[in-house]
Amino acid sequence: MPKMKTNSSAKKRFKVTGSGKIKRFQAGTSHMLRNKSKKAKLRLRGSTLVSKADTPRIKDLLCIR
Repeated sequence: MPKMKTNSSAKKRFKVTGSGKIKRFQAGTSHMLRNKSKKAKLRLRGSTLVSKADTPRIKDLLCIR
């Protein structure tokens, strides 16, 4: 059977941490920024971890197991 291909869009959006968790950037930073408060934009800057429920699905897309 051939090798599994990594999903190209997923590899651009997610990174795997040293402990095996998956890191992602926050949504909502591309447009309509004048409607958001400075505080809201500041909060969206950082990265967060993917939720436990979504982690197996993302790992399948990244061919990690």
